[in-house]
Amino acid sequence: MKVDYAARQAKLREIAGLDAVALVPGFNMYYFTGLEFHLSERPVIAILTPDGELSFIIPELEVPKINQRPDLEARAFPWSDKDGYGDAFKQAVNDLGLAGKKLGVDGLTMRVTELLEFQKVSPDIKISAVERQIIRIMAMKIPDEVEAMRKACQLSEAALDKLLAWVQPGMTEREIAIRLNEEMTAQGCQGVAFEPLVQTGPNSALPHGMLTDRALGKDEFLLIDYGGRYDGYPADITRTFCLGTPTAEMQKIYDTVKAANEAAIKVSGPGVAMGDVDKAARDVINAAGYGAYFIHRTGHGLGLAGHEIIPQIAEGVTDLLEPGMAYTIEPGIYVPGLGGVRIEDNVVITETGADILTSYPKSLVRG
Repeated sequence: MKVDYAARQAKLREIAGLDAVALVPGFNMYYFTGLEFHLSERPVIAILTPDGELSFIIPELEVPKINQRPDLEARAFPWSDKDGYGDAFKQAVNDLGLAGKKLGVDGLTMRVTELLEFQKVSPDIKISAVERQIIRIMAMKIPDEVEAMRKACQLSEAALDKLLAWVQPGMTEREIAIRLNEEMTAQGCQGVAFEPLVQTGPNSALPHGMLTDRALGKDEFLLIDYGGRYDGYPADITRTFCLGTPTAEMQKIYDTVKAANEAAIKVSGPGVAMGDVDKAARDVINAAGYGAYFIHRTGHGLGLAGHEIIPQIAEGVTDLLEPGMAYTIEPGIYVPGLGGVRIEDNVVITETGADILTSYPKSLVRG
């Protein structure tokens, strides 16, 4: 994927009221610079100032990474393991004129360690949490990003198909998850978006349950929440199955969640309030008498970081969907002692409606 990092950085510098923006290793730094660093005990900070300069406080062993990217025209403030990073922070703050100024950070990712170091150099530096402004830039997906997510969905769904041809009652959640990861790799996924959630029987009533060694039983729920990555971008897909004959209540729960999922997809489009998408799903589940068992939002933003805070498909959110926004639609019903159903699709808003990136069949009983 060809990325114009200068254009991305220019948008970051447009955040009002800041004298600089600082990023730590992770998806934000990767999005705006294309550089990947490990978040560790060795601080790495990217600093963008309004004059167009990009600088890094960086361990000297990482400087070659910057040197390999002359297009970034980045300045390094290196530090050694022997001397520590204190002087590098001091030089960066002084040379970039940040003392007493307003520094924007992502409050969800910036660590206290880095903040304290900035404040040690300049006690009056003003730290401002601007994660919503940062993620709003990232939320507006360009066509190449959408196509990467579409490819991730296609490869992930092919892996699920292979998995279901293999899985049988008696296999444990952990065994199924390991096989699913292997299938995603075999299909061409470039890593996973997150470790798969495989939950069987009553365990499926936990929306974010842990993998266990519980064996899948016949005639019970098998919930699989997973996704591979392609070109850095993720799929986030959930399907629920029964390898056997579901009870009438299991089928009713499944049909209700499926209808809720489809209702939320149908209402999705530009100019629609995010809360209205949630309401479309929630109304279906409430009408079926399962409202108390739908215990999370209908969806979250989707992008490099997997979960993104924009858009937020949740109750009462009045912000409007815009072309380029990508998100999940994943209503669920979770009945303690019985199990749960979640059906999750990936959606991108277009100028005229919604582009559904996922296409895996929605059927409780495996065909």
